[in-house]
Amino acid sequence: MHNMIEISIKIHPRRPRHQLKGRQPTDAARAEVRALIGAPPADGHRRDLLIEHLHALNDHYHGLFERHLVALAAEMRLSMAEVVEVASFYHHFDVLRDDATAPRLTVRVCQSLSCQLAGAEDLLARLPALLGAEVQVVAAPCVGRCEQAPAALVGQRALGHATAQDIVSMLNQASMPANPAQAAPELIAFEIYRQGGGYTLAHSVARGERDAEGVMAALEHAGLRGLGGAGFPAGRKWRIVRGFEGPRLMAVNIDEGEPGTFKDRFYLERDPHRFLEGMLIAAHVVGCEAVYIYLRDEYPECRAILTQAIADLQGAPDLRGLLPKIELRRGAGAYICGEESAMIESIEGKRGEPRLRPPYIAERGLFGRPTLEHNFETLFWVREILERGPDWFAAQGRHGRKGLRSYSVSGRVKQPGVKLAPAGITLRELVDEYCGGMAEGHALYAYLPGGASGGILPARLADVPLDFDTLQPHGCFIGSAAVIVLSDHDSARDAALNMMRFFADESCGQCTPCRVGTVKSAQLMEAPVWDAATLNDLSTVMVDASICGLGQAAPNPVLCVQRYFPHEVEP
Repeated sequence: MHNMIEISIKIHPRRPRHQLKGRQPTDAARAEVRALIGAPPADGHRRDLLIEHLHALNDHYHGLFERHLVALAAEMRLSMAEVVEVASFYHHFDVLRDDATAPRLTVRVCQSLSCQLAGAEDLLARLPALLGAEVQVVAAPCVGRCEQAPAALVGQRALGHATAQDIVSMLNQASMPANPAQAAPELIAFEIYRQGGGYTLAHSVARGERDAEGVMAALEHAGLRGLGGAGFPAGRKWRIVRGFEGPRLMAVNIDEGEPGTFKDRFYLERDPHRFLEGMLIAAHVVGCEAVYIYLRDEYPECRAILTQAIADLQGAPDLRGLLPKIELRRGAGAYICGEESAMIESIEGKRGEPRLRPPYIAERGLFGRPTLEHNFETLFWVREILERGPDWFAAQGRHGRKGLRSYSVSGRVKQPGVKLAPAGITLRELVDEYCGGMAEGHALYAYLPGGASGGILPARLADVPLDFDTLQPHGCFIGSAAVIVLSDHDSARDAALNMMRFFADESCGQCTPCRVGTVKSAQLMEAPVWDAATLNDLSTVMVDASICGLGQAAPNPVLCVQRYFPHEVEP
């Protein structure tokens, strides 16, 4: 028999640490952090405000220094890893060593397809020499001003039709806060909106004078669908979320990062209260006790507009008691946060990585609660439909389709911009009737009906109705109705390469098919002759195995070029 040795282990009760492991914050760094985010309340800093606090530091110091991240982690009782993993995920945060020098300002030049067509690459190449070493110049994904290409962000100021001289002239005022009136001279102020009957409908819904069932039925009859890209019927979504036990929450997606899309910004700069009224009606019908509005960081002027509009709304004595809690959250430069579950992760102060589903966010979304998620424009139409009647909205379509669509049109047309047109209009009709025709010296060659992920179609398919469910047989989809028009001066393969580079840059990296597939596809697409077999294999894996729509839709431009423009990629 083996000798048995009895080992006595004394277990000591675990005592809470008085400080976190690792590098400890200095008193000076803690004081600097507290000056921006305030001292911890009695129950500690809210975990979901981590990104807001990172913005405060990044704005003030033009970067996130390690000493401040250590102090922020200590103030929020988080590990350093939790703070750094979030700070390093988003494009608009610059994590710096303590001995580094932060740039005086960052200039972001848009590199999306519309801006590329307008000369953004030349602008990006010229700026470093003109602005000097103190100014950081970076290439950026779409900044949502495609109708004003080329576009740039100069610090906290957006600039359309950007020239090098304009950017140089703007440097001195770029760090100043945006003035809503100056940023949007066509803005309908709160008082004017109310004089036109604004918030009367929301008031009646909140007080139960307007039947919730009737409101949902009206939206269903009108055929209103989600206008952020997925196209899920709005009334049906309200019913689903309303069917789950409360408390319920609401999340509004204004992170329109799809290249070619700028409709939400267009409406927000003009009529923010129409959106807010639709939001309030939805919150009351569904029974949401709090609303979180997620606005992309590329829209600093819109942030000022919304901040003022919410303050005006909350300051109205007759409305104050009817409002749910409203919080405006700021994105940090991540296209993936346009995906609903990634947006929710970001609102919770985390990396914007999509969740595996089920459960769907209607059942378990923000903070684990049933969540109604909507795009800005969907809510923008709620008041109009309820006041004018669902038959009015449904009757607006063309070619057998229902409703109105806001088409963001950019590229080689005379009059780019947001075009409110019948759902189901064709590209040819849209260009001729709403855009003044093609730009001088340009003939229609191809177009993207739904932004970067919606595919590319040739001119011979310009008479296909532009709406949900009409483009799928051709390998495309309408998405957020971001229409980019190409001419005989352009190349479909170059457009597809631009899109794939965008997807490679914006992949969150969570799943291998998307993270590796987009990068490898972009490399293969740089060759004069495409390796069709390998690209097809990569496309199949991305479509079948990616977690979310980014990887699943990324191959669309590639497949469309192979299908409709083989002469550009074959020997």
